[in-house]
Amino acid sequence: MAIAWPPSIGRNYKLGVRLVSVSLAGLVFGLSMVLGTLWLSWALEGAAAAINDTGSLRMQSVRLGLTLNQSSASAQTDPDVIRVQLKRLNQTLSNLQIGDPQRPLRLPSSQLVQEQFVRMNAFWSVEMEPALQSVINGEQDRPRLISTYLLALPKFVEQVDRLVYQIELENSRTTTYLRGSQLALIVLMLVGSIAIIYLLYGWVIRPVQALQAGITQMTARNFSVQVPVEGRDEFGELASGFNDMAAQLKALYGELEERVSQKTLELAQQNRALSTLYDFSSYLSHPGELEQRCQGFLKKLVEYFGADGGTVRILDPRQNNLHLTVHQGLSASFVQEEQCVHAGDCLCGDAVATGETQLHDFRKLPVEQRYLCREEGFNSIAIAQITNGAVALGSYTLHFVSPREFSGDDRRLFDSVGQHLGVAIENQRLLARTRELAVSQERNLVAQGLHDSIAQGLNFLKLQVQMLEDSLRRKEDGEVTESLQMIQTGLRESYDDVRELLLNFRIKLESGDLTQALHQAADRFTRQTAIPVVIESNGQGAPLPAEQQLQLLFIAQEALSNIRKHAKANLVRITIYNQHDFELNIRDNGCGFEYASADVGKEQQVGITIMKERAARLGASLEVFSSSTGTQIRLRLEQKARVAA
Repeated sequence: MAIAWPPSIGRNYKLGVRLVSVSLAGLVFGLSMVLGTLWLSWALEGAAAAINDTGSLRMQSVRLGLTLNQSSASAQTDPDVIRVQLKRLNQTLSNLQIGDPQRPLRLPSSQLVQEQFVRMNAFWSVEMEPALQSVINGEQDRPRLISTYLLALPKFVEQVDRLVYQIELENSRTTTYLRGSQLALIVLMLVGSIAIIYLLYGWVIRPVQALQAGITQMTARNFSVQVPVEGRDEFGELASGFNDMAAQLKALYGELEERVSQKTLELAQQNRALSTLYDFSSYLSHPGELEQRCQGFLKKLVEYFGADGGTVRILDPRQNNLHLTVHQGLSASFVQEEQCVHAGDCLCGDAVATGETQLHDFRKLPVEQRYLCREEGFNSIAIAQITNGAVALGSYTLHFVSPREFSGDDRRLFDSVGQHLGVAIENQRLLARTRELAVSQERNLVAQGLHDSIAQGLNFLKLQVQMLEDSLRRKEDGEVTESLQMIQTGLRESYDDVRELLLNFRIKLESGDLTQALHQAADRFTRQTAIPVVIESNGQGAPLPAEQQLQLLFIAQEALSNIRKHAKANLVRITIYNQHDFELNIRDNGCGFEYASADVGKEQQVGITIMKERAARLGASLEVFSSSTGTQIRLRLEQKARVAA
């Protein structure tokens, strides 16, 4: 079905070119008309100012006549007054002749006006101005000169009136032109608007209506619709594309239902596979032991593929052996014989060795070859590799009593779940290694703390016992008493160190609040030493996770321990700044020390070393500033090293 429409108008040019051309033509025409009306308005204003100044010539010339008449009657000359009035009149004539665009002031340029102005100006310059100049200069024949001016005055006024009349006539003609141009502009604007509407209708609205009618027909499933292609503009290209689309839809609609059914089936299969893959990923992401995860993995895999049995084997890379970890649907004899196989010795081991997913139908394999799976009553198996990246971690196998063929999607899913299991196994191993490393590091710190406190105290006690034995042999009662006092002091200090270490090791952040834990540690420190501790917290930054807060608490406790043992302070101040960066400051007003000095005890140096090691584990920097007025420990954890709580 074809949709008829009126013939095109200039459709062989691009729509943009036509619209820009019409817009530019309208703009140029409109600007020209506006500039013309502005020019006529300016000319009218200048002519009105010229009429005003010309009329003032009559008043100024008459005023000069009155001044001369009064001077003649009183027989007194007043040259200054006459000179000022003459200067004003000459200035008016000059303004009329030159014009003033700012006022605006402009004599009309018509020939009659210009000729009349020349006659008036000549009459003034020849007949009247010389007499006034002679009167101003004080010549003897003054009455005659005054009489000459007064006799010429009526004729000059007549010349001025004639000039005013000529200007008014020219101004009337200009006004007529202005009104005519405005009426012409209105008419042309109406005609231009109608023309633009007509062109826009032919260029835009009509093609859009045709396309809309075609779309309406296509919505009603009439794919035989065709729209006319007129011209080579954008709508012509659009109409051509519409016709091609209609033809293709007509060709495709016949087989659309079949394709929709096929695509629906494919999408259902893909959604099922994605849902299954998500279930596997979600299950394997939960915490649990390795065997428990493998057992759940195998159960889901057997249910999805409808298998009759299955196994999961983990590879021992040192001996290249596959160990049967979990199984389902297999006899005890099979499990016992297949408990450990060498990679490459059987079908499962071959899949690990080659790194390829394998499907085997025992009916197509040599009968003389012995396969335990076939002896168990299975007719086909599917084997895939458990991988993490490019590293093989084991294999998993599905056993089928009835032969099973895998589609491409089934094969991809069967292979993909092994990668998820490999990631879960590797994450479990990494987590175990991370815990072992954390325990090892913490044990090192504990060992350092024991060595720096209890070991040195026991060494001191050992030395005092030797001195006590020596004093007993020599029966020096004074030295015995002194040694016993030293032993008692050493035991008391060692006991305090043990209690402090036990309290530090047992500390937990039950509420996850570092500030509250610091207050508890400070209260315990104050009870032990009677040294007050002031704690300030500033900033509204995000809280640190419990692991980082615990390390910060250990650092603060180590700093308080050093203050108790060495600082001789009577005030401690702890300040926390938690904004983009985290900063912990611990300051005392004790005696201070020089960190590199040989006078500083090894215990104190190792205490600072322990604090720096803990700060390094956080990714923070720790600085020590000490002087005779006290010591400051400053720990700074930058935003990039912070871990979200």
